Amino acid sequence: MTLAGAGAAAAVGAALLLPGGQGSQAAEAAPGQPVPGDPLTGAEVARAGAIASATSRAHMAAGRINLLYVERDDGKDAEERRRAEAYLYDYATDRLIVRTVDLGQGRVVKEAVTRGVQPPPSRAEEVRAAELLLADPTYGGGVREAYARAGGGQLRSASDLGLRGLIFTPGHEAGARRCAAHRCVRLFVRLPGNTWLDTSRIVVDLSAKKIHTLEW
Repeated sequence: MTLAGAGAAAAVGAALLLPGGQGSQAAEAAPGQPVPGDPLTGAEVARAGAIASATSRAHMAAGRINLLYVERDDGKDAEERRRAEAYLYDYATDRLIVRTVDLGQGRVVKEAVTRGVQPPPSRAEEVRAAELLLADPTYGGGVREAYARAGGGQLRSASDLGLRGLIFTPGHEAGARRCAAHRCVRLFVRLPGNTWLDTSRIVVDLSAKKIHTLEW
């Protein structure tokens, strides 16, 4: 699986190396009309996401399933079609669901479900992890105080923080063993003035919706 940014870069490269007559097809296409080798447009990303999540809307509304990304399908079967891959995560069962959407047909044509595969966190997951951190009785107050001391005034929401998340896989640390199966995130938090919050011992468990404190 590729990252969202890497997928976009690969898509640009693929567009420059279209085989056979597809190069002339790209040149002759009307402006704004994508051909199979082009990156997905914003409208296509939104449409593919809606199609892929149509059967999961109830679980998504309840927070059980989250749509992580939508990327262009670079598989061999997609060379002549406009296809997208939508990545969804089921936090209740800790399964990654990848649904392939044929944009021409407007339907899901393939689904793959796996466990033990953890793609990078999405922006929505980073914000959700920060919300869980702010709601935590042990750490939430300290985060707000640190934000105010850094010159940011009153923290209005998790979106006010500079956030970067990385998937956490437990090693020898104690305190987060459940992250071997759960979707867990190490959250890096930037405060006003380009200062950073010390979150070195904090792991956010998105599956269990709780905070783990690492011990070493």
